Amino acid sequence: MLDKEIVHYEVLGRGRPVIFMHGWVGSWRYWVPAMQAVSASYRAYAIDLWGFGDTAKSKKRYSLLQQVALINSFMEQMGVARVALIGHGLGAAVALLLAQSYPKVIDRVMAVACPMDETRLSARLRSGSSVELADWLLNHSAITEPARVDAPKADLPAIQNSLTELASTGLRKLLSNLPVSCLLVHGQNDPAVELPRLEDQVSMPEQTHTIIFEQSGHFPMLDEGTKFNRLLIDFLALPSGTSPRDLQLKEEWVRRVR
Repeated sequence: MLDKEIVHYEVLGRGRPVIFMHGWVGSWRYWVPAMQAVSASYRAYAIDLWGFGDTAKSKKRYSLLQQVALINSFMEQMGVARVALIGHGLGAAVALLLAQSYPKVIDRVMAVACPMDETRLSARLRSGSSVELADWLLNHSAITEPARVDAPKADLPAIQNSLTELASTGLRKLLSNLPVSCLLVHGQNDPAVELPRLEDQVSMPEQTHTIIFEQSGHFPMLDEGTKFNRLLIDFLALPSGTSPRDLQLKEEWVRRVR
């Protein structure tokens, strides 16, 4: 319970803390393979944001700042400090805002399918129901079933409000001044979020790096799970404050910008 409201989360493993935050489709559940991959060395938390999964549905809490406050309150209640944040879509935007507001407790951020601004988002995200969005963005397979099953639990205003607020959030400027290391991950075939452009890439600071998964859509952690989890483990293993550009580059990690 947070502020007398139900907040659902799951935890796995022991070690340094990592918090996983879902996107506009699904819930904490599709992070299970990634949580399992890091659980030998890290304590992995996955949380349902306001309006999603089994966390309370309350329209007054659907702003991006309220989602940020949720994660901050959760960290305080759980005694979590110097945490790595792994966010996808909506969760990526929340992670970046958290890092901007609380740089002393956020060690690093992996932002998956994070739009540079609201113009990089497909209009279809704003018009479909949660079930329609799941059908659009997810293949029919056993690995995507957890996201598909929990998609109907989302309160549509929670999706729409966050999309509307992105227009005034200025994520591109935020990224240019982010006080922590950040790894941006995109799927080459993502129909919902446009890939970063070359001008976006060159304007990023040294502590920010972009990797494109060429066989992935909106869910690279599901489309190329083994590869994604290897990258995640490598990123988490970097010494604090190290740029993700210093990853020991395997051939598949080489940045490809078209």
